[in-house]
This record gives sequence, C-alpha cells and structure tokens, in this order.
Amino acid sequence: MLKTILLLLTLTVAAFAQDLAHTANPVEDSPLSAQTEAQIWNLEKAYWEYVKTNDLEKYRALWHDNFVGWPLVSAAPVQKDHITDWITTSTAKGVKLQSYDIEQLAVRVTGDIAIDHYRIKLNWAKGNTGEVLRTDALRITHTWIRTNGTWQIIGGMSAPVNEKGQ
Repeated sequence: MLKTILLLLTLTVAAFAQDLAHTANPVEDSPLSAQTEAQIWNLEKAYWEYVKTNDLEKYRALWHDNFVGWPLVSAAPVQKDHITDWITTSTAKGVKLQSYDIEQLAVRVTGDIAIDHYRIKLNWAKGNTGEVLRTDALRITHTWIRTNGTWQIIGGMSAPVNEKGQ
C-alpha cells in the first residue's frame, strides 16, 4: 500500500513539475508554434483542394491510421477506411465540389498535437456544367497528430452552422 501511495505521489509531482515548466515557457506563444499553426492551416486548405480535384490518394494520406471521427454525413463515428465514402457517394451521382470559402477560427498546437476549428461554405455542382446544385455551410474541428515529422488527422467532427451562419 505504501509503495502505491509513493508511486502516485511521484507521478503527481512529476505531472505538476511538467505543467509548471510548460507555464513558465509556453510553447504556444513561440515563433515555432506560429509556424506549426500555419502548417496545419495549409494542410486544411490542401484537404479541400484534394476534395475539389477528387484526389483520393492525397486525401487519404492526410488521415492517421488510428483516426476516428464523426462526419456530418455519418450516423456514427467512422474510421479511416470509410473516410472517403462521402466523396465517392457524391462523385458517383455526378456531383463534385466546385468551390469553397473557408474561415479559420482557431488553431492551437501543443507538442505533437494540434487542433483547429473553422467554418466552410461549400458549393456543389453537377459534373462539368458548373450549375450549383447545393451549398453547404459547416463547422469543422480536426485534431492532428505529428508522427515521424508528418502531421495527420487523428480525430474530427463536423456539424452544420447555426441559423445565424455561425
């Protein structure tokens, strides 16, 4: 019992010391963090370009093998093996992403984890006619993890914007 108490006390002190060190020298305010936030944001923009060009290989490469998330179009959370289903369902109907307008709301990097939040307006068109069939407006959150120097999406969720478009 005493060994268990000592182990718990040691872990608590170590966690407190790590938190104290982080507070004294926050990574989030460093130039490196700003550079990483910009990198994450550029990956989000690339994500939508891959959807627009229907480049499923590059799109899939953005997703970590252990991904789990809840896209708006799914009744339940999905894993990486179903991440392109929403794209292929649209393209099978002759509908593709024609254009989008993306609004960055927040990006935060902590070590090898980054989270970003944004709103996006998507214009979907019929094949090559360019005729807009529908416009979607969404709120999206992605959690990114850096593994071996590469950032990939490990979690996420999307939802429609509210009645005010927010």
